[in-house]
Formats: sequence, structure tokens, C-alpha cells
Amino acid sequence: MSSTERETPSEPAGRAETGGGSVSIHAMSGGSVSTGSHGVATSVNTTAPGPGPEHRELLDAIRALRRALPREDRSAADTVLDGELAEAEAEIVRDGTADRGSLTRLLVGVRGWLGTNAAAAGAVASATAVVQGIAQLLV
Repeated sequence: MSSTERETPSEPAGRAETGGGSVSIHAMSGGSVSTGSHGVATSVNTTAPGPGPEHRELLDAIRALRRALPREDRSAADTVLDGELAEAEAEIVRDGTADRGSLTRLLVGVRGWLGTNAAAAGAVASATAVVQGIAQLLV
């Protein structure tokens, strides 16, 4: 080696000049990452507002009716109603509200179920509470 040559470490080109380093992310859920000397990480998290009093009341009634439905030996009407109730429950939990179309479909479904022989005596009171809750929201 001559007097003008310098020995350099074996680093990739550019790494020594910039301060080096690397980032490897294998999986990430939420959060923010920033790299470099001027990097900025910004994280914006949004959540839907919780249900208002009327939707909370309806949500409680929906859950009570789902619990009152038979677990075993369900009729086809019980299964359909449980699916409709589950969709409405998920919408209210996710969005804090249920749109008019969803409420109308659920109202038709609950009333139809009440008109069948599948309506178990213990579930009728819960179904009535769901109908009343929907009626208040559709006014």
C-alpha cells in the first residue's frame, strides 16, 4: 500500500458516509417507523365513536335476543335471524351506528321470525325489545 492510499473497512458503498444502518420489518400492525437522520414518523389512528344511547340500547337487545335463541335444534328461521342479528351487531360495534337500510331489513327479519312457529316463548320478549329499539331509531 502506498502512502497516499488508506485502508477502508469492508462496508457497502455509501454506508460509511451516511452513518449506515438498516431497517428490516417482517410484520407490523399499526404504529410508525422512521429512518435516517431527518426521518419523521407520523401515526394517525382513528376509531369510530361508540354507539349513542339508542344504538347501545338496541345493541343490548340484539345480544339478549341472540342469547335467547336456541343453541341446539335450531330451525332454519332461527339460523337466518341469528345471522341478521350478528350482522347488525357487528355494524353497530364497528361504526357506532346502523344505517336505515340495515335497520329496516332487521326489523322485517325479526317481525317475520316472530310470525313463525320458531319463536320460542323466552325469546319473544327479547325480540320485542329489538323491534322497539329499531322503531325508535327509524322515527
